[in-house]
Amino acid sequence: MKLDTISKTTPKTSSKRKGRGYGSGKGGHTSGRGSKGQKSRSKVPLYFEGTPMRKSLIRRMPMLRGKLRFKSTQNKPLILNLKHLNLFKKDAVITINSLIKIGLLPKEAAAKGQKIKILGDGKLEKALKVSVPTSKAAAKAIAKAGGKIVEVKKVVKKTTKKVTKKVTKKVVKKSK
Repeated sequence: MKLDTISKTTPKTSSKRKGRGYGSGKGGHTSGRGSKGQKSRSKVPLYFEGTPMRKSLIRRMPMLRGKLRFKSTQNKPLILNLKHLNLFKKDAVITINSLIKIGLLPKEAAAKGQKIKILGDGKLEKALKVSVPTSKAAAKAIAKAGGKIVEVKKVVKKTTKKVTKKVTKKVVKKSK
């Protein structure tokens, strides 16, 4: 072997394992954890706040036991791709109920109020009217195929500010 034939790139060395003695290459005394303090002795838990357990956030939260206690409890949307929408006829209106009729969604999706989203994977070959939430890529592909995206209007509850103002005015007039 000659020096000019050796490749210039060096092979990657594996990361040094802390706390495994002098033979690990990390040193023995502090084993690569610095000196003293909470992090050198053990791992700091995810829920650590620096306060006693009695006042901590974890004590104020409802009890969730098991491995998944720090994961989100929100439901993730059911995902459909554009290639699945080719099952519909041209100029069809796509709603949650029409997706259930064809069999792309389970029957429980409408009853539970499950969120649904259409993503841009695949190619759409027909012009459709979509009234289901879509990604930006899917919206572009629908418009390119000659379809439209119909926004679903959400029902907004009316506030009672006007009612409370009228009541307070009447009370003021009576007291004078």
